[in-house]
Amino acid sequence: MPLFIVLVGVLLLLLFMIGFKLNGFLSLIVVALIVGVAEGMPIANVIKSVESGVGGTLGNLALILGFGAMLGRLIADSGAAQRIAETLINKFGKSRIQWAVVITGFVVGIAMFYEVGFVLLIPLVFTIAAEADIPLLYIGVPMAAALSVTHGFLPPHPGPTAIAVVYKADIGMTLVYGLILAIPTVIVAGPLFSRLLKKFEHEPPKGLYNPTIFKDEEMPGFGISLFTAIVPVILMAFAAVVNMTLPKTSSLRIIFDFIGDPAMAMLIAVFVAIYTLGLSKGTKMKDIMKIIENSISSIAMILLIIGGGGALKQVLVDSGVSKYIAGVMQGSSLSPLIMAWLIAAVLRLALGSATVAAMTTAGIVLPMIATTGVNPCLMVLATGAGSLIFSHVNDPGFWIFKEYFNLTIGETMASWSTMETIISVMGLAGVLILNTFV
Repeated sequence: MPLFIVLVGVLLLLLFMIGFKLNGFLSLIVVALIVGVAEGMPIANVIKSVESGVGGTLGNLALILGFGAMLGRLIADSGAAQRIAETLINKFGKSRIQWAVVITGFVVGIAMFYEVGFVLLIPLVFTIAAEADIPLLYIGVPMAAALSVTHGFLPPHPGPTAIAVVYKADIGMTLVYGLILAIPTVIVAGPLFSRLLKKFEHEPPKGLYNPTIFKDEEMPGFGISLFTAIVPVILMAFAAVVNMTLPKTSSLRIIFDFIGDPAMAMLIAVFVAIYTLGLSKGTKMKDIMKIIENSISSIAMILLIIGGGGALKQVLVDSGVSKYIAGVMQGSSLSPLIMAWLIAAVLRLALGSATVAAMTTAGIVLPMIATTGVNPCLMVLATGAGSLIFSHVNDPGFWIFKEYFNLTIGETMASWSTMETIISVMGLAGVLILNTFV
């Protein structure tokens, strides 16, 4: 019955948004309230759960998305994005530009959560698509695939690292196995799959992309442009390395824990960009602040819609859907690798959040590692792969992709949701193949 209610809630959301053309944020909040009451939660608790979901999601993402919008707009309006795009196109050629984006997505994604990497790279995606005159999703999907694969498979990304700690898996070997899976997976889910999406072509949302074509002398150099864009990556990567190599009491680790926090790293990057892409070029502070103000107004509704997705997710968690699923799954005789993937997949479908699905699964299947002798590193990868399957309307990541690429719900499911499913299924297949050799 709990899963049936979740299904009805998803169908109701689609009816509101597609049938009645109701705003996405309003639809998500109304459906979250209805599902919470239908799942048997007291009305007062439903309201608190919705508030907690919006606050918890935006508390984590509002600063990141806000600073990301500022950084992205500074990179775009200064000509830095055009400089990076032109250099990549010239070095790789138009026919291989997807591979440049995939490599960039890997580098960025290993150090940070999906949402952070997405808002950091989206201005570059818009500019490359415009400069090379190619469909937006032809570049956007490979970028998103690379970020998503690192989110599910590769330490020192926080998600796989956290699961590895729970399973007591060797992080180094998890990374090695993860790379073996990640390379073919991102090729199929990114460059190959994106070729099927040419009909889903839209202009970027107004305010998120600067279509101005800069003259060569108006743009900053490639080195300073690239450095400014990857400041958050550098800070978070250093923090990850320090966390893995130094004790918790180390003063250096405490410092990097602070400056390597995603929100703090993005804030530092904004100030770096203010100088490198603004003040150092002679731009007045008043004009720089105008760019920053405009960047925030362009993402206001995106933030609310993402918060609405967080509200629905939290209601599903608080109503006990995850515990119900765990009870149904326990006692099965399936392979522990398949079991880990399946539980994470069902939780992902029901709850939306890949992180919540993965961490909940880790708690459920942990005893299996000791009783079956399965390789803990492969359990990490199976869990991570399952947690990525078919992202849909209860996942804030779904709405981020939809809004930034200006897609309909149907187009988002055909592109983003299908891409995530390809990654998930290929991850499971790869884990099962690796299990025969290690």
